[in-house]
Parts: sequence; structure tokens; C-alpha cells
Amino acid sequence: MEMTRPLPAEARSDGRLIAWLTIVGLLAAANFYGNATESPPRDAVFQWSTVANQGTFLIILVALMLAIAGRHDTRAMFALYRPRSWKRAAGMGAALVVAVYVFLALESPLLHPGKDQGLTPNGWDPGHAPQFVANFIVIACLVPIVEELTFRGLGFTLLVRYGEWAAIILVGVLFALVHGIPAGIPVFTFFGAGLAFIRSRTDSVIPGMFVHGTFNAIALIAAVVT
Repeated sequence: MEMTRPLPAEARSDGRLIAWLTIVGLLAAANFYGNATESPPRDAVFQWSTVANQGTFLIILVALMLAIAGRHDTRAMFALYRPRSWKRAAGMGAALVVAVYVFLALESPLLHPGKDQGLTPNGWDPGHAPQFVANFIVIACLVPIVEELTFRGLGFTLLVRYGEWAAIILVGVLFALVHGIPAGIPVFTFFGAGLAFIRSRTDSVIPGMFVHGTFNAIALIAAVVT
């Protein structure tokens, strides 16, 4: 592996790791329960309530991650650095997006992960265009930023003391579990681990934000134009 920046002392804190794992575990349990007891509406991205709920959740999650990271070296805890090579980061990101869609093409006939997630609509609804634009901004911009800070940022930093490959795999698995979608676990693990690999190779969480956002944007656009 190629990480070069030293970890801050706070990255070796058992208390911070336990707090992070607790929050991730609670989110996973809540999402598994919610997805098992009710199905999300297929028109969720056409509703203002989705914007409000997602926005509130993201604000709370960021606040919790900042509290766990502490104030001493927040930038290092979240790997908020310029990547060592934007060109290399872009190449790895493009390769990951293609690989994920190949993975989905192979997996979908068996597990239908996209259908089970329930976020993408079945087509375009011109009467709710403003709601869609607002949800697009949240899902394709804000969600990737917050999830990358949570998993490939703070989570990876707290787990990497057990080895970089261990951190990559664990971050991928936990990222998948927190979505609470049994059929989506394989592809979310693959995607989450791939993003963690990019983070480890670039020493930065920023490329993953762009890759994650691109993937979400493609999914939303494809859902309303096909």
C-alpha cells in the first residue's frame, strides 16, 4: 500500500473507534428494520419530505462524526487532503464506476439490489421537477460528501491501524450493512471497498466524493430517462 502521511494520535483511540462502530451499528440496525417493515415509496425523489428528512439526517451524522474526530487534527482524521495525483485518482474512479456496473449486471438477475433500494423512480414526473432537482442535489452531492467523510474518511482512519487491507474490507462491509438492504450487500461492499482502496492510494477522501457522487447521479438520471 502507498499511504505516506502519518496518522494522528487520535486515530489510535479505542474510545473513538467504539463510538464510530456504535453509530454505524445503530444505523445498520435501524435501516435493516425499516427496510424489512416497510418499502420506500417509488416516488421518493419527487417529494419535499425526502429532502427534509435526508438533509436533517446528514446534518446530524456530520455533527456526530465531527464530535468523534475531535478538534485537534480534524483534517487528518477525515483525510481532507489534495490527492497525490488527480489524474491517477480520476483513472481509478472511472475504473471503479465501470466495475460496479459490470458487477451490477452480473448480480441483478439474481438479487435485484436496485429494486430493493427503492430510491430510484420508474420514470420522469414533470409535475415534480423542483422536488427532483432538490433531491438530486442531496443524493448526488451531499450524501456522497457525508458518507465519504463517515466511512472512507473517519472510519478508514480509525480502522487502518489493523492494516490497510483490513480497513478497506471492513469499511466496504460496514458501508454495505449500514444501507440495510440484504440484496444490496454484495454490490455495496464492492463499491465501498473500492472507494476505500482509492482513498488509501491517494491519501485523500476527496476523490471518493466525486466518484460516489457520479455513481449516484448516473443512477438518478438513468431512472428518469429510461
